[in-house]
Amino acid sequence: MHTLTRQASVTAMAVALAFGATAVAAGPASAAISCETSSSGKLASFYSGLSASYAYDGRFAKGPAVPELDTYTPQGIATWYSWDGGDDLLVIGAYRAGHDAHLIGIDAKTGKHVGTVAIAATHAGGVAITQGWAFVSGEGDTIRKYKLSELKAAMKKSGTPYLKQVGEARKVYGASFLTSYGDNLYAGKFSETAREKMYRYKVGTDGSLTTQSGAYEVPTKTQGLMVTRSHFVFSTSYGNDNRGNLYVVDAGARDIDKSSTRCYRTPSMNEGITESGGYAYLVFESGAAQYVAKNPRNIIRNLHKGKVSGL
Repeated sequence: MHTLTRQASVTAMAVALAFGATAVAAGPASAAISCETSSSGKLASFYSGLSASYAYDGRFAKGPAVPELDTYTPQGIATWYSWDGGDDLLVIGAYRAGHDAHLIGIDAKTGKHVGTVAIAATHAGGVAITQGWAFVSGEGDTIRKYKLSELKAAMKKSGTPYLKQVGEARKVYGASFLTSYGDNLYAGKFSETAREKMYRYKVGTDGSLTTQSGAYEVPTKTQGLMVTRSHFVFSTSYGNDNRGNLYVVDAGARDIDKSSTRCYRTPSMNEGITESGGYAYLVFESGAAQYVAKNPRNIIRNLHKGKVSGL
């Protein structure tokens, strides 16, 4: 979600805290959640630049390469489970200013680039797949939908076929990031300076979204979300040189100021996050050519992969 002009500074609220100890105390919505920041201060072993934190480096490793970084910038990511009757497909939403957006398919098992499908221009900050539909963040806090049967056919074609959305985009409170869990879709709004909100939508077999009551609080600078049976895992970042964070919050929590909330520092410019085969896959935009030219803190051209159980 970063733009070329973003130069936000890191807030000095993060302090060292052992992962697994109580991370936060109850407080107002703007209160800081302490994050684990201690690191070796040395070069990282599986990405460029200095280590983000012991907590991160002990949980993640290098994953599949992200294609098309010379021209496109990756943002959201979703898992298409057993997409062709076998392995899962990781679907990355990517943008290029003045051009169609892309949905890039990567085989989760082999890391192979399976195919790319073009869609109408959008920042593609969020991607979610459920109930026979792919959902992609549109412009102006909207969500577009695409039939998976049509997306599958297009993904198997050579070149970069174009796929039209079905119907009109759905206006929502915020669509900076998207994810799904079961027949639920979660969509929320990014803010650089304050905690924001997300909402849950029940997904119909026709791709309709029915808003469920009550908002969920999300951390400042939320770029992506993974939902598991027990947790919300928020990926947060902003700016070329600023470290990111992962927040691990109880699933269903409306208020993230809970004693069970955990947070630890990540490399810079982390975006979407998804689950496949018991592993979390985290995407970064720092490896895209437009950001490499600005020499960000960490240049990362691969997904990072870590066991969900260890997060």
